[in-house]
Amino acid sequence: MAIAIAAVNWIDLARGKNRSSVAYPLSLLTTLVLTVWFGINGVAGETHYAFANLVVVDPMANLLSAFASAALFVTLVYTRSYLADRDMYSGEFYMLALFTLGGQIVMITGNNFLTLYLGLELLSLASYALVALRRDNRVTSESAIKYFVLGALASGFLLYGMSMLYGATGSLNLGQVFRVVESGRVNTTMLAFGVVFIVAGIAFKMAPRRSTCGFRTSTRARRPR
Repeated sequence: MAIAIAAVNWIDLARGKNRSSVAYPLSLLTTLVLTVWFGINGVAGETHYAFANLVVVDPMANLLSAFASAALFVTLVYTRSYLADRDMYSGEFYMLALFTLGGQIVMITGNNFLTLYLGLELLSLASYALVALRRDNRVTSESAIKYFVLGALASGFLLYGMSMLYGATGSLNLGQVFRVVESGRVNTTMLAFGVVFIVAGIAFKMAPRRSTCGFRTSTRARRPR
């Protein structure tokens, strides 16, 4: 995926804006290959751990990754005419879309709270840039700033909640955290506060609050005039 993202970026820059973009077919090919690849690995039924158990690749992770790749494939096909009508048909959109897919895959395969956080941040940073993609639109720029500020606040909540979770359980590994909680040898007060901060951070990230701020503003900016 990293190779595909770099290829989309550099090829599109080399061809320039006056020529037809190859980012669209290259992105479709990437998502299609990933869908098939994850689907085949999911059917194989093997489980692998990597990076000191920070990442786990099992049948469920493969199937969810295949679904995410297929969903992005459909999204790219569906949005092509939308982007062309608004002069946004360029490699930037497709590069950022692939970054969002990368963040989803990192979260899906994460076996540690830090891995989940890195995947969520990769997804969020690409989403900030996607919101601000129409740089000549004041409303879109405003919504991107709102989105970024709320996202930064949510990141702080998440990190603080994870630090409290680590203090309560002594680990950030998902399996180890669940085993410590089940054993009862845990500081319940610190654990409760950690869970509250994590849930609050995820709530800010996943748009319940954005529906009244940046998301609605961004939607107005993208309506046809």
